[in-house]
Amino acid sequence: MRQVFLFFSHQLTLPQIEELKNKFKVDKIVYLPKELQHIWSNIPPELPSIKGHLQEMLMWLRQNSNPEDLVLVQGDFGAVYILVNFCKKFGLIPIYATTERQVSEEILDDGTIQVNRKFSHVRFREFEM
Repeated sequence: MRQVFLFFSHQLTLPQIEELKNKFKVDKIVYLPKELQHIWSNIPPELPSIKGHLQEMLMWLRQNSNPEDLVLVQGDFGAVYILVNFCKKFGLIPIYATTERQVSEEILDDGTIQVNRKFSHVRFREFEM
């Protein structure tokens, strides 16, 4: 059974789920437990180093994953770097989502600008080193 572990702050869309199942042969999608999701989504910017801050999360991933499982990683750049390296070290496959972005701007009657953004999933890519 192949799993994907989600280290990001959103819910998967239907196209993302379909790609994971069809292209990557994922049988199980694993969201972070609530307390770990809170840690991942709230990396303290004032810490000089976040490696210790992520230890509980890395131990959880190591205990629950198997080599060749996927790990969808998006978030704080430093945390992503640490997690991608951790995955590579233990035979996990770190991936990230790519999107097409459509942006429109409208100047309102009061002179302010309203910006609308639409993101559409394109594909997952493996982190390469």
